[in-house]
Amino acid sequence: MGERFATRLAVVSRALARRLRAPGLASAPADPQRILVAHHLLLGDTIMLSPLLAKLRGNHPDADIAMTVPPAILPLYASRPWGVRALAFSPRHTSTVPPLLREAPFDLAIVPGDNRHAWLAAAMGARHVVAHAGDIPATKNWFVDDAQGIRATPASWGELVCDLVEGADPPPYGRADWPAPPAAVADRPRVPYAVLHVGASTALKLWPAERWTALAAALAERGLVVVWSAGPGEEALVEACDPAHRHASTAGRLDLAQLWHLLAGAALVVSPDTGVAHLGRATFAPTITLFGPGSAVLCGGPFWRDAPWKALGEPEFACRDQAKLFRRNVSWVRRCSRGTDECPAPRCMQAIGLAEVLAAADAFLALRPG
Repeated sequence: MGERFATRLAVVSRALARRLRAPGLASAPADPQRILVAHHLLLGDTIMLSPLLAKLRGNHPDADIAMTVPPAILPLYASRPWGVRALAFSPRHTSTVPPLLREAPFDLAIVPGDNRHAWLAAAMGARHVVAHAGDIPATKNWFVDDAQGIRATPASWGELVCDLVEGADPPPYGRADWPAPPAAVADRPRVPYAVLHVGASTALKLWPAERWTALAAALAERGLVVVWSAGPGEEALVEACDPAHRHASTAGRLDLAQLWHLLAGAALVVSPDTGVAHLGRATFAPTITLFGPGSAVLCGGPFWRDAPWKALGEPEFACRDQAKLFRRNVSWVRRCSRGTDECPAPRCMQAIGLAEVLAAADAFLALRPG
């Protein structure tokens, strides 16, 4: 029996048993004492839940708030931003399920993104489950007690998930809101330094290697030490950008907590639209994000207004025309989730010029003390 099947069996059986004994509440409790955010999102989407966590804490200062996260992300939340407990969960690791099922029941659960995790919330004893409507297939929604529509005007993902709960909006993100997580000691570059993260979740988010090479050379001329970054298995991307090994590389060598500390000390971070870009913004590092297929609108929002962040990319690229968000049709969404079989070359990424990136970099560097 595979891990995914075993995980599903454990969750489904417990969800059915608990809801047969105690059906979900028709309305949210006025003063929930235990709140769950149930998901299995990627790094960037998880970090973009920060406005929701801040809103929950602001409106329920004494509540126990817990959030499921993939095991690799767990170290980032060891410092408990907004007092949130992070709980490891992965469908690929059945061993993560029993500790979740041993949690005491929750008064309220929010399910951002994929509604299949409403089953997990029900299995964990959630009395009232809230999620966005419209997920498919319909079986995902069986344990959603309050299915809400997505607003009809453009907004960030953080704003959309905040819509799921009542109460005052959170204040803008501040540097002290997310204390640095503990991390194993890793070599630190000489300051000032720039981190250039070249990896991405899809080949269609990659910026051309020769432009990374030119950017590294230009930043070095400006007096910055250049550090390459990429995830495990992406070492070849760094090699293509720097075949002469002129600059140090951390590709595949750092866990996320160590990467936090590297980014937090950087004078500049440049990355495609991927989880590392969101992590850079969370550390308050001056961060430039290169948007091709993805939506800068979904990644922005007033919550992050004080963080030094710049989105670059053509806002109206013609083939960024898919109006889908977590399988839901949302008329104002403009993004592209095509694969390389449909789009052999990322023209949207190629449209971002070196001069544009350098201008944004110089604007950040001009703000540095001294």
